[in-house]
Amino acid sequence: MSENTIPYKIYLSENEIPDKWYNLRADMKNKPAPLLNPATCKPMTADELGVVFCDELVAQELDDTTPYIEIPQEIRDFYKMYRPSPLIRAYCLEKALGTPAKIYYKFEGNNTSGSHKLNSAIAQAYYAKKQGLKGVTTETGAGQWGTALSMACAYFGLDCKVFMVKVSYEQKPFRREVMRTYGANVTPSPSTTTAVGRKILEAHPGTTGSLGCAISEAVEVATSNPGYRYVLGSVLNQVLLHQSVIGMESKTALDKYGVKPDVIIGCAGGGSNLGGLIAPFMGEKLRGEKDYQFIAVEPASCPSFTRGRFAYDFCDTGMICPLAKMYTLGSGFIPSANHAGGLRFHGMSSTLSQLYHDGLMEARAVEQTAVFAAAEQFARVEGILPAPESSHAIRVAIDEALRCKETGEEKTILFGLTGTGYFDMTAYEKFNDGVMTDYIPTDEDLEAGFKGLPVVPGQDQ
Repeated sequence: MSENTIPYKIYLSENEIPDKWYNLRADMKNKPAPLLNPATCKPMTADELGVVFCDELVAQELDDTTPYIEIPQEIRDFYKMYRPSPLIRAYCLEKALGTPAKIYYKFEGNNTSGSHKLNSAIAQAYYAKKQGLKGVTTETGAGQWGTALSMACAYFGLDCKVFMVKVSYEQKPFRREVMRTYGANVTPSPSTTTAVGRKILEAHPGTTGSLGCAISEAVEVATSNPGYRYVLGSVLNQVLLHQSVIGMESKTALDKYGVKPDVIIGCAGGGSNLGGLIAPFMGEKLRGEKDYQFIAVEPASCPSFTRGRFAYDFCDTGMICPLAKMYTLGSGFIPSANHAGGLRFHGMSSTLSQLYHDGLMEARAVEQTAVFAAAEQFARVEGILPAPESSHAIRVAIDEALRCKETGEEKTILFGLTGTGYFDMTAYEKFNDGVMTDYIPTDEDLEAGFKGLPVVPGQDQ
């Protein structure tokens, strides 16, 4: 079949939902550096991690040799509610751009939570229920993860406590109310309900919060309440593992029509969507079977890859979590309050950081007004209002397609559309009213975060 006659939407059958997650780390020559105990600077053991995370998730977090891990039937049955998700050929966008490029996007917004986050939320809730826990705690920034986890916990009858970054809590009340509708308890972070929250507020009065702050509070509550564990929606190896269903379905759909993408683009905050989308394709590259260009797209206001340092750092502002080696801006970095596009975490997945450090993918930082311009252009021709996070990938996909227009190259572009933006209308309103501004931290701003990086013996900082 000619690539020009491929359907707008490529659907797979229920039988083609992956029955195993793909563990990208198994094919990495240079494995991600281990999580370290901040007190001893020794690799975290399963017993130590088990105080914070569910037992089965700890096993997945530490496993960097098993290439495929079976998806339990209960999770696959839940996936059938909204998976397989469609792979869409962006014919209308191609026409609007006048590009010879072929553009595809994997749409993960076709579920009530509105994003790809549900792929891991249901898995983590399942393992918590299987372990006999009462509930889980977590943080959320833009609210997609908190929404997904509240749905998953409702499905399994688990209590769900969410610490939502304060600026998002105030800017996105509807997202907050969806979480509460599903039974979650939602607290703006930093709060006065935890010791670490009070400490952060004392040091930074009036702060609008960060994911690092919210993580600290969620971990404190999980570790101080019997029957609770902490769960995370990005960054961790286990999350990238669960999200591999995105890339595996994408590859199956493209293989059906003999299509090989030249460029694969994903937005990057902590790494869940990007890692899931690129997983099977990166596996082929690592094994020397095929080659692809991978582009991680991050906000210029929170540029972990493009301006961060590859070093061990705390995953949280309160400095109570394990140390992870990643591209980081420092655990004390708090994005500007005018940053509306999500992707607010100060660091990046250790797995993706290692791949980036090894030169296996590239990264670009984009300003938020350009991101929202791309979002509106996409919405007007493709009919989907994209999440601000996803729109970072849309921005660079459009840029790449326009570059093909200039050069005459007929590249095939694949990007991840992580979810919908219907709860992000305050940000769209600011853009439409012309009051949205771009903020790029200065070198001095970033240096303040780097000064707080922990000293780890034997590690380059």
